Amino acid sequence: MATTTSSTEAGSPLILVTGATGNVGSELVGQLVRAGVQVRALVRSAEANLPTSVHLAVGDLNVPDSVAPALEGVSGMFLLSGYRDLPALLKHARDAEVERVVLLSGGSAVASNVENAISRYMLDSEEAVRGSGLAWTILRPFAFMSNALRWLPQLRAGDLVKLPFAGIANAVIDPHDIARVAAAALLDRGHDGQAYRLSGPESLLPADQVRVLAAVLDRPLRSEPQSAQEARAEMSANMPGEYVAAFFSFYVDGTLDESQVIATVEKITGERPRTFEQWARLHADAFRSATAAERIAS
Repeated sequence: MATTTSSTEAGSPLILVTGATGNVGSELVGQLVRAGVQVRALVRSAEANLPTSVHLAVGDLNVPDSVAPALEGVSGMFLLSGYRDLPALLKHARDAEVERVVLLSGGSAVASNVENAISRYMLDSEEAVRGSGLAWTILRPFAFMSNALRWLPQLRAGDLVKLPFAGIANAVIDPHDIARVAAAALLDRGHDGQAYRLSGPESLLPADQVRVLAAVLDRPLRSEPQSAQEARAEMSANMPGEYVAAFFSFYVDGTLDESQVIATVEKITGERPRTFEQWARLHADAFRSATAAERIAS
């Protein structure tokens, strides 16, 4: 059962952020706190590292009844896709008189093959939100810049990065910018009923990202394409087969194109989204510290 800490000030808006320690959720929490908005963070552990002003709620999105207490007094909710029985969770939100929900979906919700596993769970989540009776906004961001952190094991081993789907360009986006749009949608009714596709400011091949990272880290990084067989084997070791098949459908069969630069972030927030170089400079320590730790251990 969910447990909450602290209470809200009378009359102040309260936003529930699910996935509050994740890539987008943690950015959103920080932005709302800095804007003076009260935040309740849904987490799985009360030991989660969050700002001291944030109200904690412990619960599991896969168990809607466990989240119900966290919805008390909430005016808006940031919700992740893909969890079990979102209609039941959203009914709890409606019963608690939550006004609006902002759903983090994904670009693959508009892929040409919508029967693959990733597109399907995003579309099912979107359908649940649309039928919830709440005001809603849906965010469909392209691939996250933070996905580059998956190269850390290779960078610990050396300067070569093997790239799956190396020929696929993507207008990758910083989770910080997704959170900025989410905050706007949670606090401004003008975004109700909208589904926004969100991209970064430039379309890059994976090798372009490696070159940028090499310059930022001052390392002689190089990249080479990974064979389809090697990519499938590596991915299969880390995710369900139906998701592996979905990625191959997107990037080998060509059912998803996220190479287009879309101006939505700037239109909504008034500021251009961050470039991959800006993201890399802000997160360079994550790459440097991991590499240094590996060298010390060896």
